[in-house]
Amino acid sequence: MLVLVAPGQGAQTPGFLTPWLELPGAKDRVAAWSDAIDLDLVHYGTAADADAIRDTAVAQPLLVAAGLLSAAALGDIADVAPGAVAGHSVGEITAAAFAGILGDTDALRLVRRRGLAMADAAAITETGMAALLGGDPEVTVPHLEKLGLTPANINGAGQIVAAGTLAELAALAEDKPEGVRKVVALKVAGAFHTRHMAPAVETLEKAIAELTPADPQVTYVSNRDGKAVATGAEVLERLAGQVANPVRWDLCMETFKELGVTAVLEVCPGGTLTGLAKRALPGVKTLALKTPDDLEAARALIAEHAGAGA
Repeated sequence: MLVLVAPGQGAQTPGFLTPWLELPGAKDRVAAWSDAIDLDLVHYGTAADADAIRDTAVAQPLLVAAGLLSAAALGDIADVAPGAVAGHSVGEITAAAFAGILGDTDALRLVRRRGLAMADAAAITETGMAALLGGDPEVTVPHLEKLGLTPANINGAGQIVAAGTLAELAALAEDKPEGVRKVVALKVAGAFHTRHMAPAVETLEKAIAELTPADPQVTYVSNRDGKAVATGAEVLERLAGQVANPVRWDLCMETFKELGVTAVLEVCPGGTLTGLAKRALPGVKTLALKTPDDLEAARALIAEHAGAGA
C-alpha cells in the first residue's frame, strides 16, 4: 500500500519551485493560484531568498502550492491511487486536497489565512523551534517541560521538535536532555503547535466555517492522534485546533504500519518525512519528490505499490 505524504514548514529552500515551473502548464497554474490568494508564489518559489520564504505567511502557501503542483505532475489522485494520505503540520492542508476534501484553490485560500494568522500570533512574542536528535522521549519530554518548552512535534524515529521563546530555546542549547546528540534550530518564525498559536485558532475556525468540505475519497490520517478521519467536516475542525496542539507524526506512522504500508511517497519539497520513515518503518520503500527528475522513479513506485487501499 502506498501512502502519499506532504511536508511541513521548514522544508522550503530558495528557488526550490524553479524546475517544477518548467513543466507544461505549471507556471500558468501557479500564477492563477497567486492571483486567488494575492501572493506571488512564482516569485517566492524562484527568486526570493531564505529570509523571505521563512516568513510564515509566505512559507505555508508556498509549501502547499509546491505539494499540489508536484502531485499533479503524477496525474489525478485516481492515477496515484494511494491507500492513505497525510501531511505534517501545514502539509495536512495539502493532504486534504489530495483526499478531495478541498479543491486546490480552496486549500490555498485556507492556508493563506492560516499563514497570516499564525504569523500574527508569532509576532506577539519572539519564539522559535528546534529539532532534538536522539534521546528517549520519556526523558526528553519532562526535560523540555522543565525548561518551559513544548514538545510541539513528536516525530518518531528519535526526533522531537521543541518550541517556545528564544530564551527558552537558548537554555535548551546549553542544557540538552540526556541522550540527545544535537539540537538544530529550524527555519521557522514561531513556536507552532503550542499555546503561543492560540490566537490563530479562532481565525481558522472562522475561515473553515466558510468552506463546504467533501468527505475524504481516500483514508486521511490526522496529526492530532494518528487516527483516520471519516468526514471532511471533522478534518477541517481538527485543522483549526491543530495549530495550537502538538503534531503526533509518530502516531501517524504507527497507523501507516497498521494499514499495511509498503511505500511512502513525499511530495515536493520532499525529504524530511521520507527520512523519518526510513528509520521508523524498516522495509518500507520511500521516495521524495525533490525535482521533476524524480517523477520517473515515482511513477515506478506507484505502479508497484498503489491501488491497495485500507
